[in-house]
Amino acid sequence: MLKVLALLALLSLPASLLAACPPLLDHQMRKLASNEAVHLCEALAGKVVLVVNTASRCGYTPQYEGLESLYDHYRERGLVVVGFPSNDFGGQEPGSEQQVAEFCQLTYGVNFPMFEKTVVRPGSDTHPFYRALAAASGESPQWNFHKYLLDRDGELVASFPSEVRPEDPRLLQRIESLL
Repeated sequence: MLKVLALLALLSLPASLLAACPPLLDHQMRKLASNEAVHLCEALAGKVVLVVNTASRCGYTPQYEGLESLYDHYRERGLVVVGFPSNDFGGQEPGSEQQVAEFCQLTYGVNFPMFEKTVVRPGSDTHPFYRALAAASGESPQWNFHKYLLDRDGELVASFPSEVRPEDPRLLQRIESLL
């Protein structure tokens, strides 16, 4: 009887928990301006993921508009854009998480998932997710709006510096090839 109950309990688990979690996605993150934690494997498993460190007071901030356009255009085909506000470069994200969330929504209509303010610059306090992305790519963000592209298996396939805009043909081609 105990074996039957154990089997029933196992079968009731979400498929994402039964499958092996790709190491790059095996991280808990908190949603922006929220206490709700999200396991990236559960939220992003089987999706093509564009990871971006963001800032509200940066010359690249208008990229929010292009990132939202990418998300709107490709989400039905499996793309998820995820934003991680960071104050690491030039103090360009000084506000509270609530202020960041309001800015993104009111100024750019951002609907893609945004997570907690995150340390992305290399150092002892770098968030483990960004440490793993940097190790996998051999590149750490040098400024705001650095982009990492993950395939549906949670493997890193490309890294793009800040100056590569969301509508850049090189980025679009890589995304298209993964969808």
